[in-house]
Amino acid sequence: MLPSQALLPAVVFALAALQALASDTFMAAVYEHAVILPDPTEEPVSPSHALALMNKNMDVLEGAIKEAAQQGAHIIVTPEDGIYGWRFTRESIYPYLEDIPDPVVNWIPCTDPSRFGPAPVQVRLSCMARNNSIYVVANIGDKKPCDSSDPSCPRDGRYQYNTDVVYDTQGKLVARYHKYNLFRGETQFNYPKEPEAVTFETPFGKFGIFTCFDMLFYEPAVVLVSKMQVDTVLFPTAWMNVLPFLTAIEFHSAWAMGMGVNLLSANTHNTSMAMTGDGLFTPEGPAAYHYDSATEEGHLLLAELSAHPRLSPTYPPAINWSLYATSIKKFPEENNTFLGAVRKDIFTFSELRHRDGNYTVCQGDLCCHLVYQMSNKREDEVYVLGAFDGLHGSVIKYHWQICSLLKCPSTDLSTCGQPVETAQTKFEMFSLSGTFGTSYVFPEVLYSGVQLAPGEFEVLRDGHLKSKCRTSKPLITATLFGRLYEKDLPILCEFS
Repeated sequence: MLPSQALLPAVVFALAALQALASDTFMAAVYEHAVILPDPTEEPVSPSHALALMNKNMDVLEGAIKEAAQQGAHIIVTPEDGIYGWRFTRESIYPYLEDIPDPVVNWIPCTDPSRFGPAPVQVRLSCMARNNSIYVVANIGDKKPCDSSDPSCPRDGRYQYNTDVVYDTQGKLVARYHKYNLFRGETQFNYPKEPEAVTFETPFGKFGIFTCFDMLFYEPAVVLVSKMQVDTVLFPTAWMNVLPFLTAIEFHSAWAMGMGVNLLSANTHNTSMAMTGDGLFTPEGPAAYHYDSATEEGHLLLAELSAHPRLSPTYPPAINWSLYATSIKKFPEENNTFLGAVRKDIFTFSELRHRDGNYTVCQGDLCCHLVYQMSNKREDEVYVLGAFDGLHGSVIKYHWQICSLLKCPSTDLSTCGQPVETAQTKFEMFSLSGTFGTSYVFPEVLYSGVQLAPGEFEVLRDGHLKSKCRTSKPLITATLFGRLYEKDLPILCEFS
C-alpha cells in the first residue's frame, strides 16, 4: 500500500497518464462481410457442425481484423449475423448460441477460456482483439436458462437473444447488448424484458451500441445519443436496401447527421437479399462508405474520426426543423397532386413540370416545400415532390414524416416511388423543407449510381436543406426523414 503522503501525487500521475493516452481522433474500421450461410434446416445440427460453420466466417473476419489493425485501426465493427448467418428457426439456431456473461464479471476469454463453460466463439473473438491490440465488435447469439419461477420463461426453458459483444485491446469483454427491436423474421430470438442502454468508455471517446432495426426507435437509439451523450455509435446491421431512399448508406449517413454522432455501420453483404452498404459516418457527413450490388465480395473500410465530435469547431449547430417551412407564405399548395406508393406507404406527389419552380405538397400535418432549378429539363425523366405523414411497417408500426424530391423510374407517373438507381438530370439548385412536428429529422442526398453527396449540401439552422452549388452528379433523391416516436404503436413482445 502507498503511504498516504504519496497517494495524491500517484493519483495526479495516473490522471495525467490517462489524459496523455486520450486522443482527439481515432482510426475506425468496419467490415462488410459476405456471410457463409448454413444449409436451411429446421432440425438442429450438432454443436461441432455449428462451430465449423462459425469458424469459416471467423476466419474471414480475422483476416479483416488483422488488416485493420495493421493499418492502425483502434476499433473494428463486424456485421449483424456475420458469424452464423440467418435461415434459422428457434430450435435450429440453438447449437450456435453461447452463454454470454455480463461484462461486470471482468473476463478475458482468451486467457481464461473455461471460466463460464464452453465458449469457443467468445474465446476466439477475445483472442482476435488481444492478439491484434484492437477493439473488436461482433454479433453472436446469447442463451439464458430460465424456469417456471419466471412467468415469462419460454416453454423450452431458455431465452435466446440477438447479441452484440465488444472486446477491448486486452481481449476483455467490455460490452454486451441484447437487440431490443427485432425485425419481423427474427422469430428465433426473444425480446429482452427491458431495453438496454449500453455504453463504455475508451481513450478515444464514449461509445454506445445497438443493432440494425434498433436504429429506427427511441429506445435505445435516441436514449444513447440524447441522454447518455455518447460520441460514437457501434452499429452491426443486416440492412435490406429500399430504394429510392432508405438504402443503408443513405439513411445511416442521414441518421448520423441528424443525431450529431459518429456511426460505425457494418453491414452484411448479400446481393440476392439487397444487403450492401456500410460506412463510417459523422455529423458532417460520410468519412468513408461502400455500396456494391454487383459482386459477392466483402469490403474493409477505414477512416480517422473525431473522438469527441461535439467539441469539434465544425460540429453542426442546433436546428429548428420547422422554422423555415412554417414561415413560408408564398407557396400555394399544389392542386395537381396524385397518390403513389413507396413500398406500402402512400405518398402525396406532385410532378415538377417545369425547369424551375416553387412547390408545396401536404399530407396530414406535414407540408413539404421545394424551390428548385434543373440544369436541363429532360423529356424522358420525371421528378416529383413527395410528402408522407403516417405509420410505416406491416407488423411493427412506427411513425414517419418524410419530405422527398425524387426521380421516378419512368415517365409513367404510376411508377413514382418505385426503386431507381440511375438518373441523368442535374440541378442548378434546390431547397427542401417541411413543417415537421419533431426535432428528430435526418437529411441526405443520393446521386445516380447510389452515391452520397458529401459536402454538396447543407442544412441551415432554420431547417431547410439546400444545395451549396450545382449538383456534380444526376440526382436520385434529396430527402428529409422525420421520426415522431411519440406516435409509434406499442410493440407487443412475445417471450414464448
